[in-house]
Amino acid sequence: MTAPGLRQAVILAGGRGTRLGSITDDIPKPLVPINGRPFLGYLLEQLRKQEVTDVILLVGYLADQIRDYCGDGSEWGLRVRCVESPLEAETGQRLKDAAAYLEPHFFLMYCDNYWPMHLPRMWDQFRQSDSLAMITVYSNRDQSTLNNVRVDQNGLVSTYDRHRTNGGLNGVEIGYTILSREVLDRLPDENVTFSHAVYPGLAVDELLQAHETGHRYYSIGSADRLAATEAFLKPQRAVILDRDGTLNERPPQAQYVMSWEEFRWLPGVIEALQLLIEADYKLILASNQPGIGRGMMTEGDLENLHTAMRDDLSQHGVSLDAIYHCPHGWDDGCYCRKPSPGLLFQAQRDFHLNLTNTIFIGDDPRDQQAGEAAGCITDLVSKDRTLLKVVKDYLAIDMSKV
Repeated sequence: MTAPGLRQAVILAGGRGTRLGSITDDIPKPLVPINGRPFLGYLLEQLRKQEVTDVILLVGYLADQIRDYCGDGSEWGLRVRCVESPLEAETGQRLKDAAAYLEPHFFLMYCDNYWPMHLPRMWDQFRQSDSLAMITVYSNRDQSTLNNVRVDQNGLVSTYDRHRTNGGLNGVEIGYTILSREVLDRLPDENVTFSHAVYPGLAVDELLQAHETGHRYYSIGSADRLAATEAFLKPQRAVILDRDGTLNERPPQAQYVMSWEEFRWLPGVIEALQLLIEADYKLILASNQPGIGRGMMTEGDLENLHTAMRDDLSQHGVSLDAIYHCPHGWDDGCYCRKPSPGLLFQAQRDFHLNLTNTIFIGDDPRDQQAGEAAGCITDLVSKDRTLLKVVKDYLAIDMSKV
C-alpha cells in the first residue's frame, strides 16, 4: 500500500501522561488498556496494515514496560526499536536523540491519538508539494476542541498557534505527520517541544502542508476521552445507505417523494436490509432532501414519511439506527449535501464509526464522491446491480473473514 520511500514511523511515547491521573501511576500512557488491550497495540497494527516496516519508539517514562511489550516488533511483523531519553526531555530533544536512526522522510505519531489514516494517499500528497512537513488537520466542524491552526485556500498551514488564541483558526493538528529529516535542523539547542518550536516557522516560510480530514480522531490523552476511544476501537459493522434510487424508486429530476403514499420500495430491498440486520450491521440512512429547501415539502412532511417507512420496516424485522438528511438546495454550498461528505461524518461522530471499515451504498455519482471523500468502502446500485446483489456480495466477503 505505501509508496516506496516511506517505510519508517516514529512514535512519541515518553511522556508521563499526567492528564490520565492515577491511571499512569504504574503504567506508561501507551500501554493504557483499551478494550482489554494496550493502546499501543492498535497503533502498531495500524502501521503494519499501512505497510510500514520500521518503527522507532521515543520512550522515557516507564520505558522498560514499553520495551517488554513491544519486543523486537515481530509480533506485528515490524522491526521495533526504542530510543530512550530522560523523563524531562521534551519531544524536540527526543527526536534529536533519535536522529542517527531517522530516514530522509519519516512518519511521526503521538502515542495517544488514533485516526484511521490512508498513508499512501498522504504520501502522494506530500510528494507533490514543496513542503518540508505535512501535518494532519481535523476540520473540527463539531467544535469538539479548540482550533490551533489555520489552513489557507492552497492547503498550506498559514498559522500554527500553540496558545489557540488567534482569530481565523480553522482546524486542529492531530499528529499523523510526514517529515523531512532536515526539519530537525530548525530545532534550537534548548529542550523544547518539537511542534511548538518548528511548526510556526515552517508555516511562515510556507513549508507546512495540511492533510485535512473531517473524520474525528480518538485519544487516550485524558481520562474523559477513554470511553469514546473504546467505543471507536471496538469492532462494529455498519452500512450507510442513500435513500431515493437506492431503497425506493427515484422520482424524476426536480421532483420529490413527499409522502408515504408516493414511496415505493425497489425490488429486493427489504430482503437486503434483513440480511444486514441478521449479520449485525448498523443501518444508517443519509439522504439529500432539497425539496425542503425549495419549499416543496416541510421537515414535518419528511418526518411523517420516515415514521411510516420505519413502521413498515419494523413489520419485516428491520430497524434503522439513524436517518440523516440535508434539507438544502443545490446551490446552497452546504457541507452536508452530497457530494460533500458532511452527513457521513455526522454519522461517524454519533456512532464512533471507523469510516474506512464502513460501507456506503448509493445510486448516483454524487454518492460515490461523498463516500470516497469520507474514506468509506463505496458502491453504487443500478438496474443490473441491485441492493440485494450488492449486499450479498459484501456479506460473502465479510463471512469469509470470520
